[in-house]
Amino acid sequence: MKTEDLKKYVAELIGTFVLVLGGCGAAVLAGQYIGFLGIAFAFGLAVLVMVYAIGHISGCHINPAITVAMRVAGKITTKDTLFYIVFQCVGAILASAVLALIVTGQDGGYALTENGLAQNGYGSESTGGYSVLACFVTELVLTALFLFVIFASVRKGAPAGFAGLSIGLSLTLIHLISIPVTNTSVNPARSLGPALFSGEYAIGQLWLFIIAPIMGGILAALLWKHVFEEKEDNQEAT
Repeated sequence: MKTEDLKKYVAELIGTFVLVLGGCGAAVLAGQYIGFLGIAFAFGLAVLVMVYAIGHISGCHINPAITVAMRVAGKITTKDTLFYIVFQCVGAILASAVLALIVTGQDGGYALTENGLAQNGYGSESTGGYSVLACFVTELVLTALFLFVIFASVRKGAPAGFAGLSIGLSLTLIHLISIPVTNTSVNPARSLGPALFSGEYAIGQLWLFIIAPIMGGILAALLWKHVFEEKEDNQEAT
């Protein structure tokens, strides 16, 4: 493996690690103090800072739905797509393991299978008790909107240096909308890590938070590619 490729993949691991530890960590460790608003900003700030930290290295996807969307839009290669997703998932799992280690060190103990790690859910496991259909639509539509912001923010001619702000704040907005519904995924890796430490019920519902965000990302990629993308920007990666 080339050194430059390894740098990209490790950057994706680190970025996803920061996103999950920062966002889910804020929810689990500080949620009672900062509320939904604080948690939403924690996720948004994690993405914002990582865009500026690793954007020039890997593009800062830190989300399999973004990576798949970029492949559909012809922005990255198939090889990078596969390695990005693997390293993103590893980063999310490592962050969840660190968070689990921290939270179970709380005086008096912490029941992971009872309280979880800010995992996503639908039905009885939804934050507000929303149905599987409502949660699926929420994740699909909000991921599509998130990807639209990303494509628009990194296009040629977009204001230089501001992509991190628009992407990070859009993720904050998405969390403000959907924390009460699904606890907000829009990112299969973010859902995978906490689910593995939160019991069988979380793993059993994981399918929705893989399929819906990826479908939303693909819809956004097709919309951008066939409606909004300028001809000179449409250079396929192979």
